[in-house]
Amino acid sequence: MGQDIKLTASDNFQLGAYRADPAGSPKGAVVVIQEIFGVNHHIRSVCDRLAGEGYVAIAPSIFDRTSPNFQSGYTPDEIAEARKFVANPDWEAMLRDTQAAIDAVRSVGPVGIIGFCLGGSVAFVAATRLSGLKAAIGYYGGAVVRFAEETPKVPTQLHFGEKDAGIPLTDVETVKAKRPDVEVFIYPGAQHGFHCDERASYDKASADIAWPRSMAFFAKHLTK
Repeated sequence: MGQDIKLTASDNFQLGAYRADPAGSPKGAVVVIQEIFGVNHHIRSVCDRLAGEGYVAIAPSIFDRTSPNFQSGYTPDEIAEARKFVANPDWEAMLRDTQAAIDAVRSVGPVGIIGFCLGGSVAFVAATRLSGLKAAIGYYGGAVVRFAEETPKVPTQLHFGEKDAGIPLTDVETVKAKRPDVEVFIYPGAQHGFHCDERASYDKASADIAWPRSMAFFAKHLTK
C-alpha cells in the first residue's frame, strides 16, 4: 500500500519517509512519528492502517540525521541499541523533519499527527510549536512532562499505560494538572508500548480502546 519517499527539511537536509495513500479520496492526512525503533515494520503498518481509515499517512525517518534508514525490532538487545539514539535527542532537528512531513501532505487536506514512545513526545511538542496541524495524538510519550508548560495550538490527546515502567503516574498527573486543555487517558494494567502488537508489552484490550478513541478524535478535528 505504501512507498518510500524523500523529504527535504527547512535546512535542506534530505530524509527518508514512508507514505501510504488510501484507495479513495483522502479525508485528510496524518503524520506518524516513530518509536525509538525507526520507521520499522510496525510504524509502516500503522501508516497502512491509517490509509485504510481514509487518510494519507506519512512517517518521516527522524533518525536519518544520525543513522540513515535505521530500523529495529524489539528484542532486548535491539531495545538497548535503539535507546542510544535518545540519550541526547536533538529536538529542534526532529521538529524540522516533522515539519517537512506536515508540509509534504498539506495539499491533501487537514493534517493531524500521531506518535508513539519518543514520537508521542514529538507529537506533543509539534502541537505546541509547528504549523499546519489540526490535531495531535501522543502515545506513551515520556518527555511530555518536560514540555507540559507549553500550550498546544491544536486539540491534543494523550495515552499512557498505568504500568509504564518508564513514565511514572506522577508524571502523567503533572501533565494533567498543567494541561487541563489536553485529553489524557490512562489504561489500567497497560505497560509502555501497549499499542504495538509486535512488542511483548502489547495489551490488546487497551489498544482496542485507544485506537478507536484516536480515530474518533481525528474524525472530529480533521474536517475539511
